[in-house]
Amino acid sequence: MRNDTKSAGIAAASILAKVSRDALMRTLDTCQPGYRFADHKGYPVRGHDAALAQLGACAVQRRSFGPVRAVLGLPPLPP
Repeated sequence: MRNDTKSAGIAAASILAKVSRDALMRTLDTCQPGYRFADHKGYPVRGHDAALAQLGACAVQRRSFGPVRAVLGLPPLPP
């Protein structure tokens, strides 16, 4: 069972975190056009992989994300 179903405080914090991240992703979308951050909000989607293939990785992308590592020529992280 998820903790946000047990506690109103945890549920509220979860909502605030998502709203904040979504706002950040919309801002990053204006700074890094082409990656469509405002559309996918940082979740891995097919279109994001296509942007990585076309544009390469940008400075704000997580180096622990497999497709970013692959574009940069870095080895996969151990499980």
